[in-house]
Amino acid sequence: MPSEVLVTVPPRQQFRCDLQGAEPLAHEAARRWLDDEFNRLECEPLRASGKVLLADKVLTVAQAAGPALLGDDAWFKAFALATSAALAKPIVHVDLPAMAVSF
Repeated sequence: MPSEVLVTVPPRQQFRCDLQGAEPLAHEAARRWLDDEFNRLECEPLRASGKVLLADKVLTVAQAAGPALLGDDAWFKAFALATSAALAKPIVHVDLPAMAVSF
């Protein structure tokens, strides 16, 4: 079964990580990794209520990472593994221009 994470950043640059054959992260480890990066990158909640959904966390971490971290193979693979495991989806597209996550 195919497994990948694709991130599109403005103006239409794409970063793709093929996770086929990669050792998956446990759900809690994936959530913890995203939480740690959310805090380290000083991300802000997208919603006025302050509630942070997993998809929102993926969006804001990818946005804060920008092309510099997304272009770092080790960081991007860790992000892709955490994203796929936390969202429990084998194929994830993070579209930053649209601020959307699709499966």
